[in-house]
Formats: sequence, structure tokens, C-alpha cells
Amino acid sequence: MAHKDNKGTSHSDHGLFGIPTTLENSALALIPIPWEVTTSYGSGASEGPEAILQASPQLDLFDLRFGEAWRKGLHWMEASKELISLNSRLKPMAQEVIRQWEEQRKLNALNKQHLEEVNQGCKKMVWHVHNQSKELLQAGKTVAVVGGDHSSPEGLIQALSDKYDGDFGILHVDAHCDLRMNYQGFEHSHASIMHNVLNYHTPPQKLVQVGIRDFCKQEYEYSQSDKRICTFWDRECKSQMSLGKPWALICSSIVSELPHKVYVSFDIDGLSPECCPNTGTPVPGGLSFDEALLLLETLGKSNKKIIGFDLNEVAPARDRSNEWDGNVGSRILYQLCGWTTLNLKTT
Repeated sequence: MAHKDNKGTSHSDHGLFGIPTTLENSALALIPIPWEVTTSYGSGASEGPEAILQASPQLDLFDLRFGEAWRKGLHWMEASKELISLNSRLKPMAQEVIRQWEEQRKLNALNKQHLEEVNQGCKKMVWHVHNQSKELLQAGKTVAVVGGDHSSPEGLIQALSDKYDGDFGILHVDAHCDLRMNYQGFEHSHASIMHNVLNYHTPPQKLVQVGIRDFCKQEYEYSQSDKRICTFWDRECKSQMSLGKPWALICSSIVSELPHKVYVSFDIDGLSPECCPNTGTPVPGGLSFDEALLLLETLGKSNKKIIGFDLNEVAPARDRSNEWDGNVGSRILYQLCGWTTLNLKTT
């Protein structure tokens, strides 16, 4: 449980990692997006930001690699009540669309209407994140999104594409390619975010994917045909490691594929499922916790500049029996914060 003071107040009430902050004096602004409208398997991602926040005071905040990142100012923004309400209203509609599509492969008139309403609502979420991110970037902040499902950060990536005119690459840690087009009819599905990103008017230069182990034929063909995509398939990496190639060398190869400016998109199911047992779409295999940390360290110690990141698909235990998913999520989040803010000036 989150630590409490002698008045019974949770330290998470004071801010991320139990530390009071102000936006003005923080280098990094983190936007929580409690959103999971189009999730197609497990649920709970919309509760991920709060689970991470509640677990975060458990951490000791000195790291041997990057020191005390919290001193740079890590400000947790207030979640949008409008998006919370919209998520609650649209998710049942989306689930009915998914159910009918899977059972009948077609939609009746009512569900066609629901599909249109869901797509409009998801677009509203994307533009909310885009506009908030743009405002924060203009104020000189580095920005991160904490989802929510993997559609949550699309607006932030759009804002960064506008700011840098596409002059950056994405390091994408995930079990899935997320390259599907309009998955199940949803234009901003969690399974479509990287397809959408690559089709911006100013798309990122490069997409480097790690941990990928669950994908369809069309996604594989897409990844092979687009020269901007470089995928380090999980099974191939594990085969190389079983033959004696150190993970550290593979990490160096991954980072070398990226341009100077890098955005990190971290889906928690890129990790092995024992790290995230309640995530919506767990897949056997994946990165161990230590392998993920070494990958982020390799990036952080390189000559690359991390311009922003997201962490998504963390979901708490449904019976709230433990904080394991939030615990692991908060530790990955602190690593992302640490390497992102390493060379930023303290405000």
C-alpha cells in the first residue's frame, strides 16, 4: 500500500512518488489519460494511471545510474474529468460493437451508429492530449503520457511531430506491432497507434520495435515493406541470446537504429507477464525487468536525446489484492523519467 503519514493521508496525495511539485518548477509534465474505450480483450488500463500513482511512494528515489531524477521536478497533471466521463460512456458501446463484429462479422444500424460515436469520441481524446501537450511544450516542458490503453499517447506524438517536423524516431517496446489499420472499425484503436503515427503528414523518421511477439500477417508484411520500420522480434532476440550473444550488444544494436532525437513508447506488455499479470493482452515471452532497464540505460547513456515518452496498459489486479502491476509500472516510469531528464536543467 502507499505509505501513509500519522494523519492517515496517503503520500500519493502529495504527488507522484509522494513528492509535492508545481508545474512551474518542474522539468517534466506527466499527463494521466485514464482511457480504454477500444480495448478488445482484458480491461483495467483506464485505472493504470491511478494504480501507478498510488504505488509510486513505495520507491526509494536514488538510482545508481542517473541519481535523483525527482529533483528535476516530475509534475503529475490532473486527469481530465471530461475524458473520464467520456471513457465510461463510450466503452460499453465499443464493447457491443466488438461483440457483434466478432460474432456476425457485420454491424446492425444501431452499432454502426455506436461505431461512429466511438470514433468521434476517440478523436476528441486524441485532440485533447494533442492540445494539452502542445501547450506544455510551448511552455518549455518535456511531456509524457501515462495511459490508459496504447491509443492514449497519439496526441502527444502528433504534437512532437509538429514541433520537430518529424525529425525523431520512436523506440517502441511492446508485445504487439500496433500496425493494424482501423482495427475492428476503430480509427484510434490501441492496436492501430503506430499505423496512425506513420501516416501523419510529418511522420517520425524511424520506428524501432522491441519485444514484438504477437502480430498478424498483414502487420508483418507492413513492417517488412516500410523501410522506416526496424523490428527486433522477440523470438529472434531470444535465439541470439541462447547462442551466446549478450543482451547488452543487442541493446546497442537497437539504439544504433534510432536517430538523434528519440521518443519512447512503452507498453507494459512488452515485459514478461510475471511483471504485469493484469495487463489487458499479456503474451508469453518478452523482456525481463532487468533487460528493459538495460535497454533504457543504453539509450540514456548514448548520444541520443529523449524528447518525450509514454507508459501504458498498466492495469491493477481486479480484486485489488495487491499493487504488483502498479509497483512495476511506477518503477518503469521512474526509469523513463530518470533517463529523460538526465541532461535537463533543474528549474
